[in-house]
Amino acid sequence: VQLQASGGGLVQSGGSLRLSCTASGSIFSINVMGWYRQAPGKERELVASITSGGTPTYAESVEGRFTIAGDNAKKMVYLDMNSLKTEDTAVYYCYANMWVKSKWYSDDYWGQGTLVTVSS
Repeated sequence: VQLQASGGGLVQSGGSLRLSCTASGSIFSINVMGWYRQAPGKERELVASITSGGTPTYAESVEGRFTIAGDNAKKMVYLDMNSLKTEDTAVYYCYANMWVKSKWYSDDYWGQGTLVTVSS
């Protein structure tokens, strides 16, 4: 079971980026997918998440600028980031809480980080 993230890069302040993440492997079902980020010297924080039913949650710092969307059939989650600010610079990690076929409980899984750099 793995999460593969893509879409990071360098963008100017005010610009936009889209992050994508795909879950693969022996997955029975997905409860929630989302994105965390970790800036240098800071703790990892939730950016946005979305339940399998489509209910999103956003960090206050990104509300109104970022939009999360999920595709249950494709086991994918997207994060559209608009009006990016320099303080959005961080490594972004895809996250999912899933039921997998090798476990009798749902568990948390993490993808590799993708770097988003917003220049002034």
